[in-house]
Amino acid sequence: MIQTIRNAWKVPELRSKLLFTVFALLIFRLGSAIPVPFIDTATLSQYMRAQSASIFTLLNVMSGDAFAQATVFALSIQPYINSSIIIQLLTIAIPALERLQKEGGEEGKKKLAAITRYATVAIALIQAFGYYTLINYYHFVAEGIWPAVVIITAFVAGSAFLMWLGEQITEFGIGNGISIILFAGIVARGPSMVATMYQGVSAWAAGATGENVTLLHPLFIPLIIIGMLLLVAFIVFMDNSERRIPVQYAKRVVGRKMYGGQSSHLPIKVCMSGVLPIIFAQSIASIPATVGMFIPSAQTEGTGWNTFLKIFDSRGLVYCVVYFLLIVAFSYFYNTIQFNPIEVSNNLKKNGGFVPGFRPGKPTSDFLSKVVSRVTMFGALYLAVVALLPTIVGNIMVALGSGAGRGLAIGGTSVIIVVGVALETVKALEAQLMMRHYKGFLE
Repeated sequence: MIQTIRNAWKVPELRSKLLFTVFALLIFRLGSAIPVPFIDTATLSQYMRAQSASIFTLLNVMSGDAFAQATVFALSIQPYINSSIIIQLLTIAIPALERLQKEGGEEGKKKLAAITRYATVAIALIQAFGYYTLINYYHFVAEGIWPAVVIITAFVAGSAFLMWLGEQITEFGIGNGISIILFAGIVARGPSMVATMYQGVSAWAAGATGENVTLLHPLFIPLIIIGMLLLVAFIVFMDNSERRIPVQYAKRVVGRKMYGGQSSHLPIKVCMSGVLPIIFAQSIASIPATVGMFIPSAQTEGTGWNTFLKIFDSRGLVYCVVYFLLIVAFSYFYNTIQFNPIEVSNNLKKNGGFVPGFRPGKPTSDFLSKVVSRVTMFGALYLAVVALLPTIVGNIMVALGSGAGRGLAIGGTSVIIVVGVALETVKALEAQLMMRHYKGFLE
């Protein structure tokens, strides 16, 4: 990875893209530190820290601590992700949107992008109002219509600006702007996580007690580090895994020359959709927290809405089951969009290629569909298990008396997103390097 970045830095065009991306991320982190007016951010941060391993903590992780501090970018990129999910699902349900996607060409893509932007602003407005309702219930905000208008407008504007910033990174930077912003937000919490572990060990050594005290036995630290390194290695291994289907090309005589006759293979990646199922499943799983922000009684212990919110706690069984099913569903959904067995089969037939043992046309497409379905199930289970494994380990640590286990429930999702986005970014850089550095005929 470091070598790839070094090689990219030597190319003037790629260097400018890297600098643009770094500058955009600096703006993102700057906006994540600017508080919105009329909010008591100190008291709000204390309240959010007390919500250990809740769904609010997960939203805070994805925003890089901006959610807990009520900064301009508190909503982060979540509204855009949610609107993307909605629009992509609607393209299947609504024929007009489906025609725009498949037959509209470049103009159709622009119209779908515009619809997604409008939906992003609408969702951001709803979430901003919900967040204002939550902080207003606890009197973290000044009373009055004007403070409410300023706070909601600031949250919506921040989310819309991040959407625009992500598009600029995709167009003028190294690409994949939305994922890179999410990556930067998660990585930015690294120092605070290390500080939390240090405080947990110090509290254990001092024999501190109390509800809000997180204790961490020193022996857990090497276990956590080794576990994370093994998890990263496993993610990298699975990301590079693929199922290779042999393809044979028939010999053809064109003029006086003979073409074809060689053997090749069709690679089908185990995790074709990358980290998108994780990101989208996490966005959908955060909907109960969004609903809870609109209802003041959800913040009161013992009420029905409060019980509903606790059911979807990020360490709870219901949340884990829903999260698991959503990851599997989105894996199949994205693989269906990205890989069309009928189209691949027709392309092979046009180029004189065939899969040994299967006739060109429908038998080949049926075989490819079966292979893709099996590979997708394996990749979906891998994503779901890796995302939920730290949650299981965290619950075991909590049962053993370590409060640090609560953070692992959230750390699993963070690790797989960070590693996945890093791998995709490196591959994008390598692809751009390949286009600019190739051997000539005489070398």
